[in-house]
Amino acid sequence: MPDGVLPPTLRSVIEYQASVAPDAAFLVDPETGMVTTYAALHRSVQDLAGELAQAGIAAGDVVSTMLPAGPAAVQAFLGVMFGGHIVSPINLLAQDAQLAHVLAHSGTRMVFAAPEHVARLEEIAQRVAPAVRIRVTNPGDLAPAASREAPAATVTPDDTALLMYTSGTTGLPKGVLLTHRNLLAAGRAIAAVQALTAADRVLSALPLYHINGQCIATIAPLVSGGSIVLPSRFSVSRWWSLVEEYRPTWLNLVPTMIAYLCNGPDLTPLQRGACRHLRFARSASAPLPPEQHRAFEQRFGVTIIEAMGLTETASVAFTNPLDPAARKLGSPGLPLAVEARVVTPDGRELPTGEAGEIALRGPPVMRGYFRAPEQTAQAVDAQGWFATGDLGYRDADGYYFITGRLKELIIKGGENIAPREIDEALLAHPAVLEAAAVGIPDAEYGQEILACVVLKAGAQCTEADLRAHCLRLLGRYKSPKELRFVADLPKGPSGKVQRMKLL
Repeated sequence: MPDGVLPPTLRSVIEYQASVAPDAAFLVDPETGMVTTYAALHRSVQDLAGELAQAGIAAGDVVSTMLPAGPAAVQAFLGVMFGGHIVSPINLLAQDAQLAHVLAHSGTRMVFAAPEHVARLEEIAQRVAPAVRIRVTNPGDLAPAASREAPAATVTPDDTALLMYTSGTTGLPKGVLLTHRNLLAAGRAIAAVQALTAADRVLSALPLYHINGQCIATIAPLVSGGSIVLPSRFSVSRWWSLVEEYRPTWLNLVPTMIAYLCNGPDLTPLQRGACRHLRFARSASAPLPPEQHRAFEQRFGVTIIEAMGLTETASVAFTNPLDPAARKLGSPGLPLAVEARVVTPDGRELPTGEAGEIALRGPPVMRGYFRAPEQTAQAVDAQGWFATGDLGYRDADGYYFITGRLKELIIKGGENIAPREIDEALLAHPAVLEAAAVGIPDAEYGQEILACVVLKAGAQCTEADLRAHCLRLLGRYKSPKELRFVADLPKGPSGKVQRMKLL
């Protein structure tokens, strides 16, 4: 987008891109080969806005989506906001209790739902939100029944655009409110730091009910005039074939995907050639262990840029520079679009090198939690500083390092132990694909350490092998008391391990 041309809302961004590059590709669906141009995107969101207006849904009302990744999910996500409404994507993995809470708490007026979710939605809605309309939707295309003229909506930068419910691993999900200003601040920051242009194309398999898939893989390409290749799900066996066929210039990944790709099939010569078109891969949503970072780059020849974001900050917080020489492995990087500091529990700022809770302030930080003024006041202070719940420190060069989550910290005999330290020690063993540590009750120490481990396919490793390995790297005090071999680790939609579900 040219300097000085900064449409202030997502509605105006879509209108702008459709006017300057109507025939350029915005979305590629590898399931069908269908390409949605910017002009076609504009038509589809206009049709959706017209449909919602005809249904009596007013500006500022909440409209939900329950769709897998694909054209309809993107069209509905952008179309609801285009019409001046608030979009609220629902996690497809939500349990019945969480789904009931979201439907009732959000006050949603309509849900665009894939056919396989309709029966469950109708049954739950009948109990908790009987006025909600369920709109059966083909994931391959939104396809309104008839073209409807979009109303002349007045949408402002400070209007709420997105209501995102957190994963709710420690209780009922909280609804995060993000404005058009928040979302565009994040999208433009990503586009700028990654030097995205209209020539760039991202391959991303993250769902549209996660903030990363929304802001990083959808809004950042939208503001830069680029394009998205969006498979319906992540497949190790198919990933590099998609790179070969669609020639993306960057990859949007999470650490779980990176681990599985490193343990997957080798590249064919054609796939290796296609990788030369890749400028970089981006990893976020969870810390990337340095061993996996190095293994991916050595095997595939693609540079990884590690970053970090939160739902409450519209997916941005930190990023490493594009230049590999300037990055630091194990760090999500430098602040992006925010101010950052490390603080004590009473809010006192800590100096370089000292660990505490990370706080953020800036344009991407949320408006607040929906219908939860007390929780909002606890999370965001009067000066606009958001307490992230992440523990970490800042080094002398201004790079931040994350050591864990405040709620996940293991306190053994009065000593704080970051679960990530245990994870990384286990991942250094050549037989380990994934690992996650968590605190468990202990009569003597208050808490002890449980570690769950997923082995690589075909790998041979005993509990005694891992115990000896941990003793060498961690010492006796930090070595897990209990080791458990599992087939999979519980994860949220972004691939982040949900430690509390290990208990």
